[in-house]
Amino acid sequence: MAGEAVASFQAHQIPPTVAASISSRIHGRRLGLPVRAGHSNIAADPAPRREQRKPEKALNLPSSISSILHLNLDTHLPTNLLSVLHLSGNDHRSPKDDVLSHYLKNTPTASPKENIAAIWREIHGARDWAGLLDPHHSWLRREIVKYGEFAQATYDAFDDDRFSRYCGSCRFGRSRLFSQLGLAHNGYEVTRYLYAMSHVEMPTWVERSLHAETWSKDSNWMGYVAVSSDEETRRIGRRDIVVAWRGTVTATEWSKDLQQRLEPLHDAGGKLHHDHHKDVVKVEHGFRSLYTSKAESTRYNKTSASEQVMEEIRRLVKMYSNRGEEVSLTVTGHSLGGALALLNAHEAAAGGIPGLSHVSVVSFGAPRVGNAAFVGELEELGVKVLRVVNQQDLVPRLPGAFFNEDLGKIFPVESLDWVYSHAGVELEVDTTSSPYLKQSMTDLPAFHSLETYLHLVDGLGSVVGAFRREARRDVALVNKACGLLRDELKIPACWYQPSNKGLVRNAHGRWVVPERDPEDIPSPLRHRAPAPSPSRSPNSQGAVPYLVAA
Repeated sequence: MAGEAVASFQAHQIPPTVAASISSRIHGRRLGLPVRAGHSNIAADPAPRREQRKPEKALNLPSSISSILHLNLDTHLPTNLLSVLHLSGNDHRSPKDDVLSHYLKNTPTASPKENIAAIWREIHGARDWAGLLDPHHSWLRREIVKYGEFAQATYDAFDDDRFSRYCGSCRFGRSRLFSQLGLAHNGYEVTRYLYAMSHVEMPTWVERSLHAETWSKDSNWMGYVAVSSDEETRRIGRRDIVVAWRGTVTATEWSKDLQQRLEPLHDAGGKLHHDHHKDVVKVEHGFRSLYTSKAESTRYNKTSASEQVMEEIRRLVKMYSNRGEEVSLTVTGHSLGGALALLNAHEAAAGGIPGLSHVSVVSFGAPRVGNAAFVGELEELGVKVLRVVNQQDLVPRLPGAFFNEDLGKIFPVESLDWVYSHAGVELEVDTTSSPYLKQSMTDLPAFHSLETYLHLVDGLGSVVGAFRREARRDVALVNKACGLLRDELKIPACWYQPSNKGLVRNAHGRWVVPERDPEDIPSPLRHRAPAPSPSRSPNSQGAVPYLVAA
C-alpha cells in the first residue's frame, strides 16, 4: 500500500516534502505506530533481539476490508427480535412466530403527510440541515424516503431481461409508471423519460437484448423527470421538479464501472464559474461520458442525457414560473444515479435558469464524483447536497478509497486536483441499528441496496443509534433483491420478479413472452409529453399488479 502511494505521488508530480509527509504517515499506520507531526515514526533498534515467531493467523479478508475502510462489520445480532420490538410471545395461545407475523402483517405502512410549506427550504438544506439530523426530524425523514422511492422506481421498472426485445427500456409508459409501482400517492406526474448512450466505457450497467430486432442498440433508459401536482404543491410549499437517475445495482460492479480518472468538467479555455480560484474543476471520466454522450445516428440519443434533462427542466420552470409559482429542482439517485444527480444539479444551477429558486440533491450510496474544486463550485452555485450513506456500504468510499478529502486533515487538498472529494452533508445510517437485518460480513451488495437504505432511513428516530419501533415501511421490501432480512421473518430472498418471469399462456396453451401494451412500447416520439394539467391531480390509489413474489 505504501509503495503504491509513493508511486502515485511520483506519477502526479507531488512535491517531495508532501510525498514524504504522507509516506511517513502511511508507514506509521502500517506498523501500528503513533503519527506525530514533525517526527519520524521509525527508529533504529539499538540491540536486535531474537524473538520466537508466533504462528500466523489466516487472513480474514472481509474483516481486513472492514478495518481498513471502517465498515463496522464486526457485530452481533440481538438475541430475540420480539424483545427488541417490545412484543410479547408468552401467551400459550400466541406462539412467538404468530405474534411477529401478526405484527408485520397488520400494522399500516402509510405515514402521515404533514404540510411542510412553512419549512420546505430548511428541509431542502437552506441551513445545511442544521438541527434536523441529530435528532432526526420526522418531516425530513419522510421527504427523504419519498425521493428514495422515486429513485427505486428506476430499478423496479427497468427491463433487464436479455430475452426481451425491449431489454434496457422502461417496462411502462410514462402515464402508467407511478400507478404500476404504487407511487401515485406521492402526488407527482412523469413528464419525460431520459436515455443514455450504451457504448460509453461503463459496460456493467448496460443491458442489451439478445433479439436481432431490438427497440434500441445504442441506448438505455436512465431515468425520468416528474413534477408535483397542485395538491402536492400546496403541501410542500412550491412546485417541485424531480429528476430521478438510475444506477448500478450491486457493489461489486463498481470495480469495473469506475474509470478512476478525473478530467476537466469545463471545456478548455472555457470560463470557470469561480474565477477567483486557480484550481481546475475535475470530475470522474466515466460519469461525465455517460452524462454527455450522444450520436446523430441513434434513435434515442441524438441528444445527450444532459441535453434531454436540461431541456425539460427549462421548459417546466418557464411554464410554472410564468404563472407566478415558486419552482424548485430536486435531483435524486442511488449509486451511479447519485453521481449523475450531482452533475445534473451542477449544470442546472450553473445554467442561470430564470424562475428556478432552489436546487438540491438527495442521493443514496453515491460515490465521489469530482475533486475539491468541483465541490467548491457546487457550494458557490448554491446546490444543497444531502448524501445518505450506509456505514457498511463500500461504494460511497469510491473512487479515492485511500486518497480523498480526508487528506485535508494532514494538509490542504485544494491544490491537489487529482484527489477525489465528497460534496454536501452526510447522513449516516447503520445496518447494525436495525433488529430486522442480519449482520453478514460478506453481503456487501445487500448493504448497498437502495431498499436497505430506505429501511434504515425509515428507522431513524429521535434517539441517535436506535431504530424506531414505529417505523412503518414494509420490511419485506428489503429482500426484493437480496436476503438481508433475518430468517425468523420468513421473507424469501430476491422475491421481486415478474409473475411466471413474464411468460403467459396463449390461446393454444403454450407459454410465450407476451407483447407489450402499445402504451408501454418505447418510442422516441413519446419519451416527452406536455406538462401535466395543473387542474389534474394524480390518482392516489396506486396498485402494483405487475410484480409478485417468486
